[in-house]
Amino acid sequence: MAAVSGLVRRPLREVSGLLKRRFHWTAPAALQVTVRDAINQGMDEELERDEKVFLLGEEVAQYDGAYKVSRGLWKKYGDKRIIDTPISEMGFAGIAVGAAMAGLRPICEFMTFNFSMQAIDQVINSAAKTYYMSGVAAQHSQCFAAWYGHCPGLKVVSPWNSEDAKGLIKSAIRDNNPVVVLENELMYGVPFEFPPEAQSKDFLIPIGKAKIERQGTHITVVSHSRPVGHCLEAAAVLSKEGVECEVINMRTIRPMDMETIEASVVKTNHLVTVEGGWPQFGVGAEICARIMEGPAFNFLDAPAVRVTGADVPMPYAKILEDNSIPQVKDIIFAIKKTLNI
Repeated sequence: MAAVSGLVRRPLREVSGLLKRRFHWTAPAALQVTVRDAINQGMDEELERDEKVFLLGEEVAQYDGAYKVSRGLWKKYGDKRIIDTPISEMGFAGIAVGAAMAGLRPICEFMTFNFSMQAIDQVINSAAKTYYMSGVAAQHSQCFAAWYGHCPGLKVVSPWNSEDAKGLIKSAIRDNNPVVVLENELMYGVPFEFPPEAQSKDFLIPIGKAKIERQGTHITVVSHSRPVGHCLEAAAVLSKEGVECEVINMRTIRPMDMETIEASVVKTNHLVTVEGGWPQFGVGAEICARIMEGPAFNFLDAPAVRVTGADVPMPYAKILEDNSIPQVKDIIFAIKKTLNI
């Protein structure tokens, strides 16, 4: 009672301040929305906003989607804009690509994205590359080393010269595991010296083992397939300037021979990787990451540098193609940049 009477005798402003200090306000609870409902809401809003938007896929309409992501959309927009398709990912992905080319805004849903592999040709060779197409180069010229090298369960080899080609194809045939042999079509007609041991019927090149094509002390240059030859040309040019490059022919993408690469980096203290594929998530990126994570990182005197293909689908014009894949001059520039000369 004494406390209450004391409050009554005080001015109203003071009492109000005391009351405010004694009560703690909490922020209202944030709205909780599932990812399913957020996707549904986003599609619904865009379907309502633009009549060119439509949804197609397996069981997206009457069944409301396998995971109920499209719940209610068929009832709201009807058969014309919410379309159930046959179980044919390649087919309805192609319909979506064609519709987009004609000015519509398709949403192409795969029941589970694992099934998108059935439609990957439409996604990559049609959807991704059509803007760049003036011939067939974009669809016929690409490096798959990083693609297949990403997948556990596969072995992936990438020969450069005739010795590599014979030794690796024989090892691939004898291996009990699935082996992807990445042959570069531009190399089929190129002659190489064929050493006596390679002429033997028993000649094999072990999968998972790289080869040092040229010894060097100043910088390690790692490559596979056709660019190995460019690296050796660059090394010959730089040797005349007093720079000795150690050139490593990877031969195998998966499993990758990091022991050979690490030992070379420990010796030279510098690293450049060269590949014909795109830069993002590429073979060179994997090598650089492993060097950074391993003991050889402490021996680097400069950041590792990647030389890759340009981050565009392959152009058709010869001059543009030459500027889209690594050339000898690009490798020399990268080596000099790394060595700061």
